[in-house]
Amino acid sequence: MAAPCRTRTLQVVDTEFSADAVEWCPVEGWHSILACGTYHLRPPAATDSRGSNGACDRTGRLYLYHYNEDQPYIPLTEIQRIDTAAILDIKWCHVPVAEHPMVGIANSTGAVEFCRLTGSEKKSCMLEPCFRVDLSAQHLALSLDWSTGREQCGCPLRVISSDSEGKLNLFSIDESAPSVHVLNQWEAHKFEAWIAAFNYWDTNIVYSGGDDSLLKGWDTRCSPETPVFTSRRHSMGVCSIQCSPHRENLLATGSYDEHVLLWDTRNMKQPLADTHVEGGVWRLKWHPTCDFVLLAACMQSGFKILDCRGSMAENMEECIILSSYVLHNSLAYGADWSRLCPRDTLTATQDSAAACQSSEELVGRSEEGDERLNLQVQNLKIIYESPTATFDVILDEESEGPALLLKAEGGPKLSGDPDLVRGSDLKGSSDLAGGPDRGGDPESASGSDSGAKRPNGVGLDRSGDSTRSLDSPKEMSIVATCSFYDNILHVWKWEMSLVTPSETPSTRSPSERTVESLH
Repeated sequence: MAAPCRTRTLQVVDTEFSADAVEWCPVEGWHSILACGTYHLRPPAATDSRGSNGACDRTGRLYLYHYNEDQPYIPLTEIQRIDTAAILDIKWCHVPVAEHPMVGIANSTGAVEFCRLTGSEKKSCMLEPCFRVDLSAQHLALSLDWSTGREQCGCPLRVISSDSEGKLNLFSIDESAPSVHVLNQWEAHKFEAWIAAFNYWDTNIVYSGGDDSLLKGWDTRCSPETPVFTSRRHSMGVCSIQCSPHRENLLATGSYDEHVLLWDTRNMKQPLADTHVEGGVWRLKWHPTCDFVLLAACMQSGFKILDCRGSMAENMEECIILSSYVLHNSLAYGADWSRLCPRDTLTATQDSAAACQSSEELVGRSEEGDERLNLQVQNLKIIYESPTATFDVILDEESEGPALLLKAEGGPKLSGDPDLVRGSDLKGSSDLAGGPDRGGDPESASGSDSGAKRPNGVGLDRSGDSTRSLDSPKEMSIVATCSFYDNILHVWKWEMSLVTPSETPSTRSPSERTVESLH
């Protein structure tokens, strides 16, 4: 039986534009630094006063934050913002480059930019542009990955990037300059190459996923015209791939088809496990220390945390969903684990104070949040423009009535109910009732469902048993996630009991436990 888990919102931050990429710095000594990228589609009237071409303009912003656990209610502080082209992916190098942390940024001008972090860790560090590779002004850089996923030093530094033309681009980083060199470029997919990633155990091998529903492997030492393998196991566009940094030959992939697949890379004909997560899987992130825990950004269905132990050791065909952090008015995109080792900063006194908060205040906050979010959803216009239908969104905040929803004219479509994708069936939520830049209710897992579940949604165990979840040994992690439409960056804590329910005596009757498990 799965271990009890719970989630607690620590802070929500208004990013002004739609947030789609978030990454904690993995370099030792800089774990409290968080980068967040945003994407905004401006309508023609805002970009061309003469109305000459009617083209929309993609713009964005890069945020840099510092996380301070000594500020338990507002731990995240903004330390820098940079206006840029729209950002589609952010990845830190796992090791220092020329003695500095370095981040790569894939943007809407078809460029991959590299910035280094300078200064001290605490609130005074800044990102400085270092170099960039311009791939194609007519296409978008969609993703990137570093070859340093196992945090090994002394190996050649390489970066793989994918773009909206279906190409992969392989770079090498020269630390002595520092500088970047293009090693190879090749056509990998007929449509958008949504994702590219390294095999961290053999960095000559890279993987790619495209809107043609294909998952491919490539040996960069050989001719790029021929992939090592091609899998058609996903039924829609493949948009997330990550190799496990802990276990050799373990690969996770996700798709618009709403399935997370685990693979043994020695046999890519059949996946080890197939888990339905009820939303297109935009990003996958293995936990930095727990080798069996996988974080998934599942677009329409929020963020899911999966337990992959059974699939790896017991040949289970599905992973167990340990926790869900649910969003009701947006799409889940960026997600990442912090490498910080959090302490339980909420004392029993603070917990009691939070629990005793008046119901009237909570109801008022909920209604206020519902009104704000529902107004935003009413004024939502979605423009499906090839090649990035997933991202091309305009928020019309000045219209007096509900905006008309525009039908898709081309390009890839999201999986699931098309009406849900267009935002017409989105429901109000009290998730963000605390307001932007405020700490969340520390005791409530607002917007979350953290009972361990089988993929079909049947509860195995609730996380609300305070005796079991608070007194038993725990694995605690800080998670940052971000979402489209509502322009929100979320920081939350995830706790997993290291003692399973079967190992813990219970004084409740079997009927009480059965009723609880079904809620």
